[in-house]
Amino acid sequence: MLDTGVLISGFVFDGMPEAEIYASPELLKEYRDVPLHLEAEAKIDHNQLKLLVTGIAVFVSKAKIVNPAKKLQICRDPCDNMLLECCLASNADFLVTGDKDLLEIKNIPFRLTIVTPKEFVEDVSFNMGKQ
Repeated sequence: MLDTGVLISGFVFDGMPEAEIYASPELLKEYRDVPLHLEAEAKIDHNQLKLLVTGIAVFVSKAKIVNPAKKLQICRDPCDNMLLECCLASNADFLVTGDKDLLEIKNIPFRLTIVTPKEFVEDVSFNMGKQ
């Protein structure tokens, strides 16, 4: 699972790590809305918006869609609970994020490791290649 910030940063800065990707309808909506907000706030220009939307579309075309059945209230930022719900529904091993609200969660009531993009690329991907 990749949160929206990691997905956008991956396209803008240094590419995406290889992983099995899951998304929920709510997360797909956020993937669509965030680039539009970035353009409206003049953080990206229209050409960057078009490239970003194209990249996200390619990424999403490879994602497996899950429909979370359980609502969670774990994260101190209630908006981030949708990511945890998607992780639970997909039985994800990892949630890759730069969001401190998610990274600081200590007790998750299901099997999930929350890591930064750097940790995923350097540690997790390396160890997965050894298997």
